[in-house]
Amino acid sequence: MPQSLPDTTPPKRRFRWPTGMPQLAALLLVLLVDSLVAPHFWQVVLQDGRLFGSPIDILNRAAPVALLAIGMTLVIATGGIDLSVGAVMAIAGATTAAMTVAGFSLPIVLLSALGTGILAGLWNGILVAILKIQPFV
Repeated sequence: MPQSLPDTTPPKRRFRWPTGMPQLAALLLVLLVDSLVAPHFWQVVLQDGRLFGSPIDILNRAAPVALLAIGMTLVIATGGIDLSVGAVMAIAGATTAAMTVAGFSLPIVLLSALGTGILAGLWNGILVAILKIQPFV
């Protein structure tokens, strides 16, 4: 019986796009369409010491959502799902609003809002870690 020689050609490597490439492509497509529809989309103006423009508005509105997304990523990575993140953010926002109206200084308001969020998160953590309540809170 004839023996065949082993295949000495290296295996073909399939090209694989990096993880997250479809999302980046979609973002670039949206930004391209926006810049075609509104020619001044990328224009940023400095007026009275403040920056104005569409990219600045996008970054200002995306920052809170990005911070929440980072926290949710950590929760999901540990095997839980925490739906109370939005409620904790609302409680911290209400604390900020109430203290601002009451006339407290900015550092006190920010520390109080941060403390409120930390206490609510600590309470959720105690419920899950110590009292063994399901992390789907």
